Amino acid sequence: MEVITTHLNADFDAMASMVAAKKLYPDALLVFPGSQEKNLRDFFVHTAGYLFDFTKLKGLDLSRIRRLILVDTRQASRIGKFQDIVSRPDVEVHVYDHHPPSEDDIRGALEIVQPVGATVTLLTLMLQERRVPVTPEEATILILGIFEDTGSFTFSSTTPEDFRAAAFLLECGADLNVVADLVTRELTSEQVALLHELLHSARTYNIQGVEVCIATVSVDRYVGDFAVLVHKLKDMENLDVVFALARMEDRIYMVARSRIPDVNVGEIAAYFGGGGHATAASATIRELTLIQAEDRLFELLQSTIKPAVTARTLMSSPVITIDAQADLAQAEELMVRYNINAMPVLENGRIVGLINRQVLEKAIYHGLQAEKVREYMNPDFAVIGVDGRLVEVQKHLVEHQQRILPVMDGENLVGVITRRDLLNHLITDRSREPTALKDDPGTGPWSKQKNIVGVMAEQLPKDIITLLRSLGEHAEALGYKVYAVGGFIRDLLLRRPNLDIDVVVEGDGITFARTFADKEGIRARCHKKFNTAVLIFPNQRKVDVATARLEYYQYPAALPIVQFGSLKMDLYRRDFTINTLAVALNPKEFGTLIDFFGGQKDLKEKAIRVLHNLSFVEDPTRILRAIRFEQRFGFRVGKQTAGLMRNAVKMGLIDRLGGQRLFHELQHIFMEEDPLPALRRLEEFGVMEALCPKTCFDAKAEQLFVKIKEVILWYQLSFLDEPLEAWRVYFLGFLSRMKPGDLHSVLARLDLPHNARERIVWAFQKVNDVLTDFLRLPALRPSDIYRALQPLGPEELLFMMAKTNREEVKRAISYYFHRYRYVKPDIGGGDLKALGLPPGPLYSRILTAVRDAKLNGSVKTVEDELGLARTLMAEADQVKEKHSAGHS
Repeated sequence: MEVITTHLNADFDAMASMVAAKKLYPDALLVFPGSQEKNLRDFFVHTAGYLFDFTKLKGLDLSRIRRLILVDTRQASRIGKFQDIVSRPDVEVHVYDHHPPSEDDIRGALEIVQPVGATVTLLTLMLQERRVPVTPEEATILILGIFEDTGSFTFSSTTPEDFRAAAFLLECGADLNVVADLVTRELTSEQVALLHELLHSARTYNIQGVEVCIATVSVDRYVGDFAVLVHKLKDMENLDVVFALARMEDRIYMVARSRIPDVNVGEIAAYFGGGGHATAASATIRELTLIQAEDRLFELLQSTIKPAVTARTLMSSPVITIDAQADLAQAEELMVRYNINAMPVLENGRIVGLINRQVLEKAIYHGLQAEKVREYMNPDFAVIGVDGRLVEVQKHLVEHQQRILPVMDGENLVGVITRRDLLNHLITDRSREPTALKDDPGTGPWSKQKNIVGVMAEQLPKDIITLLRSLGEHAEALGYKVYAVGGFIRDLLLRRPNLDIDVVVEGDGITFARTFADKEGIRARCHKKFNTAVLIFPNQRKVDVATARLEYYQYPAALPIVQFGSLKMDLYRRDFTINTLAVALNPKEFGTLIDFFGGQKDLKEKAIRVLHNLSFVEDPTRILRAIRFEQRFGFRVGKQTAGLMRNAVKMGLIDRLGGQRLFHELQHIFMEEDPLPALRRLEEFGVMEALCPKTCFDAKAEQLFVKIKEVILWYQLSFLDEPLEAWRVYFLGFLSRMKPGDLHSVLARLDLPHNARERIVWAFQKVNDVLTDFLRLPALRPSDIYRALQPLGPEELLFMMAKTNREEVKRAISYYFHRYRYVKPDIGGGDLKALGLPPGPLYSRILTAVRDAKLNGSVKTVEDELGLARTLMAEADQVKEKHSAGHS
């Protein structure tokens, strides 16, 4: 299958290029990768949709694609789901583009890239050269793409080739009346109002002698032709460089224009995930507020409008390095000797990683000084060429928080740039204050931070928001700061339900909890050893309260020792970056999102990453937790984090864990909706080998887990109101493949209480007996089934259902659940006493017999049960009389 596609938010040039490419690849499908610009959507609905057979992406089988033709883009980040297939060896990629190169460009088997005004120009000239016939309707669409991307031949990016292509299309019958209607429409009242706001919000900044205008607007609904308005703004004010940001509905649109070579707007748009040329570019921004986008844009402009500043001018040289096979003690000695905090790691003269002082000190504290540097270096790092721009340096050192940035001249390491190098440069190179285009008393909102009150209102019940505000007000009264943290915030941003609230107090958490409980009339359970507390509300809702603290570990796999610290220190002790997010609850800052460690970025990239390289050394249970989160959220463990996990397993750190902590993490995995993918990942990372024998998790075990999931779903749908500890069923399945000797060893390793171990061993024996012996007997009555199954809990019975392949056995267990398990006699001990039977063991035997008869259908009414009781009493009297006569 061949597919022709283009970039997200496609414009007229993108669609026209697709149409032209279809003439060169007649068997290919036309597929947009996502949304289109509004003008294009309207045109498509009224015109193009009737002329061309576009295929919807939904339902398209990407696995069948063997050739992908990209037009008007070659950036992997701009083609949506097609990004997943471009690296497949069986997919041939052809590229037709006119944009300048970018970092994430896709390489194709065929690449036709030229700096013309529009991509459709390239394709049109190819059609002309090959004498491919073009209909008037097709010519109109193609010329429309040229007019749009060249600004009707007024943009400085316009080339002679664009005029030649347009002339050819006119000869083919292109209708300029259609082009005029679409390109030169009069402004609507909404557009006039938006242009007015742009004029009055515009600010001009003098950055290194270059005048740059930034304008921002915010509207509740989408207003079309924003790029036209920006172009008019540029012409009206005679601006050399203009950046316009508009918040419309749930996203921000950026349009940029530049007339001077010092400002490449395409480079800046690419940073925001957009694209374009040095003179005209755009981007759609989804993850930032308008204020954050403006701040980020200003920072980028300060960095990019400095053509003389390169990595070569910023770097330090010569470079202090360490060999990958050296031990950690040698690395520490080098850092102390040269007073540095990080250095590159080399292997055979090539840079393979970075190592920093913090990791070294922690590793040596844990007694790992003899370990090789390779095991604890960071292999996931960026480098920069000697001619790299300042904006790239900032991106790696500030946004990606890399400690040092190696500078390369080809394959050779020639220097490093530290954060101090960057800071020294920025301090000595500030820009001037902005001036307004129009008189306006407002000032630029540079100091505002990201606030997620709107997300909270959308996702949380009103009583939860009221509770969070109450916690913040109480902290304010005590002079404390309080923050909601961890999984509660993570799931809030992921739009997943989670009302398990954890808060951290910068102050005395126990005092905070006790005084809040007294004020609200609720309970507070305090733990002085860990400076934590639990607030317990009448509706059984709980809020965990922790004092901002720093944890350190005395040795690998130890329990943490707690010391007081700040919020940032408290968050740094957590397992993964996605769990380090916090939200301020004090009244003035309520809803402010705090992200010290890039948690938002990793949520966006769907990545599980640890905060430091010794994370799994300090707490190996995080290995299991990483895999659990990975499978729950559909994320992926980061490359470096995966390497650290494998190394921790190889070092045998799982073996050092206490059994209860290990069981606790396994229990959480079995509590997931489907634990099987997590167990497979545990097997991939070698964790299973540390937990159980090889037979524990094989192909048969996987089949059993699939069946367990089916029977659990059946039970939950059949008995909606009945509790079920589903994890126990999976746990039995996990243990069921073990031999008796291995089973006892694993249960002992997990440090389960003696009675719990005995119950598991008994359950396996009982299930085996019932399946192999009892339920194979012919003509079983309901009472027989009841007696056999009643000692087993619902979890053990569901395990039995999953384990057997015999339908009659499953049917018997189903009958027990639905018909037998709650059957009881209508008569009781009082009725037997009224019949004259003195209390004694006979009560139990008679009531059991009545229940069996009721199960088997031989008694139906209370009178039937009383009659059977009288008969059994009489038979007992006869037996007693015979016994007495025999003795006499």
